[in-house]
Amino acid sequence: MKDSDDKRDEAEAFDVSQLDSLQPIADIERIREILPHRFEMEMLSGLLMLDPSRRLIVGYKDVRADEFWVRGHMPDYPLLPGVLMCEASAQLCCLYNLLTKVNGLDVLMGLGGLENTRFFRPVRPGDRLVIVGHGLKVHRRLTRFHAIGTVNREKVFDTTVIGVPLGKWEDLKGA
Repeated sequence: MKDSDDKRDEAEAFDVSQLDSLQPIADIERIREILPHRFEMEMLSGLLMLDPSRRLIVGYKDVRADEFWVRGHMPDYPLLPGVLMCEASAQLCCLYNLLTKVNGLDVLMGLGGLENTRFFRPVRPGDRLVIVGHGLKVHRRLTRFHAIGTVNREKVFDTTVIGVPLGKWEDLKGA
């Protein structure tokens, strides 16, 4: 499969409504077994789909009223900060790498950058933010994922997430 920006339409064209959001393939407990993020930095609540043949992953974040940012990110009208939406996307892409064992390794990817990031509408407590990630380039040394976030099938953000390796996850644990 060619790695290029003309593949961005794979994430754009994916119809989230075809997934059963009540039956995730991985819940928060399973995600905790794979990703190292904890406490306030857990940005994913569940995984709905993983399709390595299409380089697609779909996950979600249930936005709660008791999250750390709610009190200060506009009291009386709390909005999920865009940077946290981007972090959720980065965690989803890292999850893809760890689950598919790119090049046979458990490589933990860190956020290396964002490109072409745009926000279209607010995300508020009580919303379910569904994120579709499509791997444009998936390699153990660099990943590029096009990620689109939606709430009720309405696009709320669009970005390209660049992932860089932090190392083999088994070597990083407890370091």
